[in-house]
Amino acid sequence: MALLNIGGNNDDAFYRYKMPKMITKIEGRGNGIKTNVVNMVDIAKALARPASYTTKYFGCELGAQSKFDEKTGISLVNGAHDTAKLSGLLENFIKKFVKCHGCGNPETEIIITKTQMLTLKCAACGFLSDVDMRDKLTTFILKNPPEQKKGSKDKKAMRRAERERLKEGEAADEEQKKVKKDVKKKGSAPSKDLASKVVSTKKKTSVSDEDRSSPAGSQGDENETADDDDDVQWQTDTSAAAALQRIQEQLSAVTAEMVMLSTNEEKPKKAEIATKGSENGTAFSNPHEKLVMEIKGNLKKGSTASQLQSFLESLSGTPQEVMSALFEALFEGIEKGFAKEVAKKKNFLAAATQDEGSRMFLLRAIETFFVKSSREAVKEVALVLKALYDADMLEEEFIVQWYKEGLCGGNKNSPIWKNIKPFIEWLQSAESESEE
Repeated sequence: MALLNIGGNNDDAFYRYKMPKMITKIEGRGNGIKTNVVNMVDIAKALARPASYTTKYFGCELGAQSKFDEKTGISLVNGAHDTAKLSGLLENFIKKFVKCHGCGNPETEIIITKTQMLTLKCAACGFLSDVDMRDKLTTFILKNPPEQKKGSKDKKAMRRAERERLKEGEAADEEQKKVKKDVKKKGSAPSKDLASKVVSTKKKTSVSDEDRSSPAGSQGDENETADDDDDVQWQTDTSAAAALQRIQEQLSAVTAEMVMLSTNEEKPKKAEIATKGSENGTAFSNPHEKLVMEIKGNLKKGSTASQLQSFLESLSGTPQEVMSALFEALFEGIEKGFAKEVAKKKNFLAAATQDEGSRMFLLRAIETFFVKSSREAVKEVALVLKALYDADMLEEEFIVQWYKEGLCGGNKNSPIWKNIKPFIEWLQSAESESEE
């Protein structure tokens, strides 16, 4: 759809206010001939004005009847009129009822004042433009006012809420001032009361400690300690023994035991995990099982391929051990449809095989995994290699080298190499054809 600049600024190709080019169609014959503005709804949306306004303006300027159907969106003007003529009238409509008289931008809104006057409020510069009330379209706009935007009502509600908050804040400030004045009037009486309470509590604690150490305390000693309170600096013993003693004194026997358990030194976490695993019968018999469980735990958290790569680098173990554990963690327990699962999870394998050396580790991990797998899974070894080969994760040189090493190892009768043999022959034949 061709677009035009709103307001006749056709020289500027980067002008952001645009509207579709007008499309007209002449319908009927004789006295019933009419001009249909096909895309009047789209033009009105670009101008942020109702389509009935533009249609009525054409009728007023041409002295013909005009009608806009709200349901169907059809805009009709009686008579046969050229597209150029209607486009010129549309430019006049934009100058009078759309463009701001201050900045010239079409970001305006029609506002009807209390005195039944029309003004254009610009959202760009805030300028209020007066509309010529002598135009015939103004009476139609007053009878059919534009719909107010929902944002204006929301703004009014926000302003009311802000006023209420300000009033509540002022009331709270006044209350705080009254409280401060009352405290100043009372003077230092509250502070003296607090000081007396603190001194009395200190006396009680000191007396209780003396009673435990020497139950036969005399009244004369109490009077002496009371007289010397001003020169004493009170301190609390923060040692573990003193804390336990205070706990035992203040709490019952049962609660004291619970708190004492929490004060003991914690055992190392690794030792706890090992003991719990041995008690439950889930202790790792070898490092391989431990690596598999760690990788499974990371995958359950929903880690991405890049996150998995950094996690694998942090594991303790050789690259071959980590790769074997990764392959087993991804595909353990799968028998049918093994190749499809490899195609789904190839992103994780790709993250672990960024360099060429890791690709050989992947092939050896496949070998160790399929040695333990069932016959149904072993039948899909060639399909797995084909999927990884198509994904550019394994190259022909590595696959052939790995295959030859497996045959030289004395496992020629292994079902793995028997199932891989057709794939190797296909690779070699494809290479010979490409060379020819």
